[in-house]
Amino acid sequence: MKSSAAVVSTVVAPAQVKPAQRTADFVSLTKPRLNFLVLITTLGGMYIAAPAGVPLALLAHALVGTALVAGGAAALNQALEHETDSLMRRTRQRPIPGGRLRVAEGTWFGVLLSAAGLIELTWKVNPLAAAVAAATLASYVFVYTPLKRRTSLSTLVGAVPGALPPVIGWAAATGTISFPAIVLFGIVFLWQMPHFLAIAWLYRDDYRHAGIPLLPVLEPDGRRTGQQALLYAAALWPVSLLPAAAHIAGAPYSVVAMLLGFGLIALSARFARERTTKTAKNLFLYSIVYLPLLWGALVVDRVWL
Repeated sequence: MKSSAAVVSTVVAPAQVKPAQRTADFVSLTKPRLNFLVLITTLGGMYIAAPAGVPLALLAHALVGTALVAGGAAALNQALEHETDSLMRRTRQRPIPGGRLRVAEGTWFGVLLSAAGLIELTWKVNPLAAAVAAATLASYVFVYTPLKRRTSLSTLVGAVPGALPPVIGWAAATGTISFPAIVLFGIVFLWQMPHFLAIAWLYRDDYRHAGIPLLPVLEPDGRRTGQQALLYAAALWPVSLLPAAAHIAGAPYSVVAMLLGFGLIALSARFARERTTKTAKNLFLYSIVYLPLLWGALVVDRVWL
């Protein structure tokens, strides 16, 4: 067992961190891998809305502005959650709980990034796109983040900002929000639920230790976790077919959506039955593949077919 002195020595004071490490830590605050998916869905929303293409300058400003807001939201989230992050094995080495950045640094960094992104979207894209991005930021930082320690429904709330990036893209390309944009929102919203429930099951011990009342923590047998994963996967299947009804996709996309949906339902059903690390991991990994394939099929169908 390590002595308390040994444990304390693992926390590095910000002043001791090299500049290159500090730069990397600030980048890490923006959760670049997660926000890459945000940009993919935003880009997809733009090209689904405007299959003939959008001006390069508009495209660049929309993506940069969205990336700044998303990165700022991620930084603010980590600043607010640094205490719970320090209690979980998978997050305790993040820059703030790891002691390499101060809470104030993460907060100001998040504020500056978010403000810069909203200004860019307002001035260089359009006010509607900026408003949707602002709603994404506010719901993620000021609603979802504090709810995580209070209720298992936070997962459902957190799916709202997670599903808004394609709406930002649609608004950026058209200056409007119409039925197809709502369909895109619905697809990403429902996809997140089996994805997040699988994560919650895999890391339930971490969440329990941090006092975060997710469903697998409240009900350790996982029965309702599996049932809800299956319920949302089943609900996603017909919603994923709505692009054809909304006249933004044709038969090729519908076939891909149908097959991908069957796979997600099958893996969710297996997780609901067995609720093991293996079945949860299989569902999680498939969900990571599912959305890019579905989004890619929709964009290809819309733009080239």
